[in-house]
Amino acid sequence: MKKFLSLLLVSMLGGALTLGIYKLAFEKEIPLLENQPAQSKFVTASYNPASTAADDVDFTTAADKTVHAVVHVKNMTISRGPSSIMDYFYGSGGQPRAQIGTGSGVIISPDGYIVTNNHVIANATELQVTLNNNRTYRAELVGTDPETDIALIKIDADEDLPYLAFGDSDNSKIGEWVLAVGNPFNLTSTVTAGIISAKARDLNEMDGKFQSFIQTDAAVNPGNSGGALVNTNGDLIGINTAITSQTGSYIGYSFAVPSNIAKKVVDDIMEFGNVQMGTLGIKGQDLGVLSNSEEDYNESQGILIAEVFKKSGADKAGLKPGDIIKKVDHIQINKFSDLTGYLRSKRPNDNVQLTILRDNNTMELPVTLLDNSSYVYTIDEIGISVQEQTKTDKDRFDGQNGVVIYGSNEYNRRLGLDGKLLIGINDDKIKNVDDVKKAVAKAKSYGMMSIVYINEYGERERLVFRE
Repeated sequence: MKKFLSLLLVSMLGGALTLGIYKLAFEKEIPLLENQPAQSKFVTASYNPASTAADDVDFTTAADKTVHAVVHVKNMTISRGPSSIMDYFYGSGGQPRAQIGTGSGVIISPDGYIVTNNHVIANATELQVTLNNNRTYRAELVGTDPETDIALIKIDADEDLPYLAFGDSDNSKIGEWVLAVGNPFNLTSTVTAGIISAKARDLNEMDGKFQSFIQTDAAVNPGNSGGALVNTNGDLIGINTAITSQTGSYIGYSFAVPSNIAKKVVDDIMEFGNVQMGTLGIKGQDLGVLSNSEEDYNESQGILIAEVFKKSGADKAGLKPGDIIKKVDHIQINKFSDLTGYLRSKRPNDNVQLTILRDNNTMELPVTLLDNSSYVYTIDEIGISVQEQTKTDKDRFDGQNGVVIYGSNEYNRRLGLDGKLLIGINDDKIKNVDDVKKAVAKAKSYGMMSIVYINEYGERERLVFRE
């Protein structure tokens, strides 16, 4: 019995010794941490060790500052149209009928100046403004700029009004929270929230019109036009202007005129009565568009200068075709709407600093912006603007003398005049802009003006304008 117990004890000690050696030699110690999940090398998109960003955003201050400064704008127009079959036959024009359009506006001064959209007040015979406290006032049109779709109106109140100060839209960032405040569906001020989805957005839907919008996903519906886009501090960074939708209602994208552009338009209207435009004087193309062409470019972002207009600010600064614009002052230039959007906040004689690439070398050139009247002349009587031909134009028209129709009003644009070569006014031949000025001065005494131009097929066409 003693022998058996001795063997059992030796066996147990041997087993314990063997197990201990195995543990030490072949197994690593794995610590046990209670309530500690294993950490992955890669973090998933939904991973968030703290609270979400939205939890830290407070919209109440911005909303409280904004709603009382946003107004309802009612536009009454008088139209005439056939009201019976007899009107169609006899062309009597029918009875005048009142039509009502509505939108929003933003009070920008305590004495009642209000910024809104041009399309909200267009053709108005009477304007009416209703504040958030339901008080109603007659409004007067101060001025408007159809190209940026900004208008300035004014009401006279007995007391100082709540207003919003313009913020710096250049400092707004993609992904930043914003509020859209307006009066959709004839409601009092309504607040929606979203983020900035893009900047310097060009919709390319309005031919001949400038576009450089702030894009947001804050809900904007009919009636929001002219309302405020503000950041979480309540700073006015945009005027809500457009939506893109097949139904006419909000589907996820809306667009606002940046506050720096709206403020400059308002300042110009109040100081000069019209909008002062400072221009570089170039023709150019987005490098992003050219990157798929046969041309070989090392850069994919920026503006490639194709032409420099004579006597323009760009010409005087020494810019050349082939230069690539990368930056204007502190603004990075990736596409043409970045450039035009920033320059829209500038006036003639303002100075800007251009950063360009020339032969793969970075250069900085100071440029003084000029009024395009130095190389563009507008014939107000018939609603077209002309400019001297560039080298590209001369190649396109086989060296034919004349001036290029640079831009035109909506009626002439529908006729397709833009880009044609103007070679005659009445009986006068046109070689340059000076010839145009002389011919227009003579034509004013005739009571009519005819123009001769060459179309894209090299054919001559004549168009007669009568007073």
